[in-house]
Amino acid sequence: MQRLPELFARMTGDEKHEWAAASTIDVLWVLYDKVLNVTPATVADPDRDRFLLSKGHGPMAYYAVLAEKGFIGESILDDWTSWDSPLGQHPDRVLVNGVEISSGSLGHGLPIAVGTAIGQRVAGSRGRTFVLVGDGELDEGSNHEAIAVASRLRVANLTTIVIDNQSAMYGWPGGIAQRFAVEGWQTAEVDGRDHEAIFTALTAPHDRPYAVVAKIEKSY
Repeated sequence: MQRLPELFARMTGDEKHEWAAASTIDVLWVLYDKVLNVTPATVADPDRDRFLLSKGHGPMAYYAVLAEKGFIGESILDDWTSWDSPLGQHPDRVLVNGVEISSGSLGHGLPIAVGTAIGQRVAGSRGRTFVLVGDGELDEGSNHEAIAVASRLRVANLTTIVIDNQSAMYGWPGGIAQRFAVEGWQTAEVDGRDHEAIFTALTAPHDRPYAVVAKIEKSY
């Protein structure tokens, strides 16, 4: 974790989304350092865990974590978004090792994650699916459908992490966790900067879809 700020700082030119990226960095680190069963050597293993970054706009933190964990070379961070760089302002699964989906269009990641988790179950894979979404993109109708379907089909190998940095326009009665809970999901709320709390939440046992809301104060 100590090197992430240095790696993050090597990418410049997308100040508009810098806060969006910074709000995810702690959750991303805990996922890749302690939770996900995937390495650069197992990116094609059918039993690997799948991580889907639905919050794909401003992916600097994601690239920094991938570089620190050896999925991509550190030197390419310096030229990110240049015409010949594989690292765009939205991650591209074809160009970036370890990236499961090309993302950035809000509202797509959670529906894709539901399908991915169902596919793992049908294939008999031991892998799990984790998807990171932003609170603002939950306004998209496609997410409401995905939340309902995942519960009805009891997709227990699916974990959704919601970065709540107070970007949602409308909000939900009772808060984000309640939005999932009313559909039958297991839920948890954590401080999105507290690594121990994040780890505890992400490794909690569950027998149904699971949503972890990581609250972030806008102080970056």
